[in-house]
Amino acid sequence: MASVRPVLSVLGELVVDLLPDVAAGAGPSGTTPHYVARPGGNALNVAVAAGRLGVPVRLLARLGTGPLAPGLRRHVELAGVDLAGLVPATEPVSLAVVGLGPDGSPDYGFHVQGAADWQWTDEELAAVLPAGTAILHVGSISSWTPPGCEAIARLVEAVAAEGSALVSVDPNIRPMLAGGRVGTALGNSPAEVRARLDRLLSRADVVKVSAEDLAWLEPEAQGDLDGAALRWADRGVALVLLTDGGAPLRIARPGRNLLRREPPRVDVVDTVGAGDSLAAGLFAGLLDAGVTTRPALEQLPDEELLPIVDDAALVAALNCTREGADPPTRDELAAARR
Repeated sequence: MASVRPVLSVLGELVVDLLPDVAAGAGPSGTTPHYVARPGGNALNVAVAAGRLGVPVRLLARLGTGPLAPGLRRHVELAGVDLAGLVPATEPVSLAVVGLGPDGSPDYGFHVQGAADWQWTDEELAAVLPAGTAILHVGSISSWTPPGCEAIARLVEAVAAEGSALVSVDPNIRPMLAGGRVGTALGNSPAEVRARLDRLLSRADVVKVSAEDLAWLEPEAQGDLDGAALRWADRGVALVLLTDGGAPLRIARPGRNLLRREPPRVDVVDTVGAGDSLAAGLFAGLLDAGVTTRPALEQLPDEELLPIVDDAALVAALNCTREGADPPTRDELAAARR
């Protein structure tokens, strides 16, 4: 009997990002800015980046209705992502209007109330999770927004208990959706979001977290990113990657010294999708190395992990040289290495 090929399963939301077309201007009175609709969302970006790197990947997502849905589906298909994880939904697609700061960092305005992404059920997830899942990645808005976050948490707990796959979590906080009036309308508050993420993090083998997310999750940790990374590893996570923009990437593992890696220097167009591309690069490297279980990750020597992390950082850097979430292919990554 042929063995099942290890699969990266990415679970989360689909979001259409309306990105400003700066070159097109905003009309003679400055009141008609031009936007380009681009497929986005943490899960979609990770899945597409992994697909372009040649990883067997299935995107588990609820595909909503409306004229933007076909573009989302086609974008995923073109990257070679398995479409069997897309669940047809009757609710609308999530929409984010993106502004860009002087350094290319994104600012978001969300239109997501009642969207398809937050309505997961246990039955839907059981039907779309592939048997060959070697890494399950969850995170971002769907992982901490009710009612679907409860089904996601139960799936993570079941996969972790079975021990046959790595569980990866990326909090990917969006403060305006985790609290305030918009967050309240979604059923979120900062305390509830932190509790929901704690439930996922208690089962995680891999965590990618940004300094920005950490500042929201643990305001008291600001100024001590080294200590925060080590503390997160000591809470039971086998591998913590803490990103901080263009500053060194921190790598923490239980019982080991903290490691830092300088990200590649590139001409940044914007940073949309950079963290998602880094995660995909990490998963590609782990799968190539045959690291698909907690014991295998724990036994992976630092000297074998660091080249994987360096490749992941290069994937993220190449993404930043292009507009929007536009990660490199495997061939582009190989050319950049040279």
